[in-house]
Amino acid sequence: MPGKLPRLSTRNYILNTLPDEDYNRLRPDLEEVDLPRSKNIYRPDEPIKYAYFPDASMISVVTNTSIGESIEAGVIGCEGMAGIEVLMGVDSTPNESMVQIANGAARIKTALIRKEFERGGALNKLALRYMHALLMQVSQTALCNRLHSLEQRLSRWLLMCRDRSGTDEIRLTQEFLSIMLGVNRPTVSIAATTLQSAGYIKYSRGRITILDSPKLEKFTCECYSAVKKLWPPAAK
Repeated sequence: MPGKLPRLSTRNYILNTLPDEDYNRLRPDLEEVDLPRSKNIYRPDEPIKYAYFPDASMISVVTNTSIGESIEAGVIGCEGMAGIEVLMGVDSTPNESMVQIANGAARIKTALIRKEFERGGALNKLALRYMHALLMQVSQTALCNRLHSLEQRLSRWLLMCRDRSGTDEIRLTQEFLSIMLGVNRPTVSIAATTLQSAGYIKYSRGRITILDSPKLEKFTCECYSAVKKLWPPAAK
């Protein structure tokens, strides 16, 4: 008999928390993949072929209007799983899922992750817990987009990127930021310059470095802490 495959080296909470028996059923079918920035892993109404478990990458769930306007509805990183919709009995999503921060992930075919979920074991419990956390994040993001200043929204978003990527240096273009925040590029530049003038970040073309996390956390709205407290301990 072939030897047991070792666990993948990853920050992903769901994979790392699975007991050996449950993990070993999935391991032969888990495939390590690169997720380059701006890659679309899901497009609206197209079949979801794989579920993804990000390592230090970060995936943005983007909702679009019929006239091409876009805004981010939520983010997925090492705390969870992209493609969670397939565990709810659907085969596609009306939203777009785009890689914000490049890095790796493990992926598995939809039919195989559904089969494990339907066993009702550890993956089932972890996935349901994550569904709750993602729903709360999306709800909090909707509130934040409506009620809080662009500077607070940008700071919240940068901190969420930092938490998931594990680094204070975030490579992002103005165009990407404008999609995530639902504003035009000049407005993004003004907001980033405001945070830089306060000493919270260093802003240059294609790169933002968080200089003072405690002050940035104090400046941002309560939406950041409301979402962060839902993180499982191993993902912090």
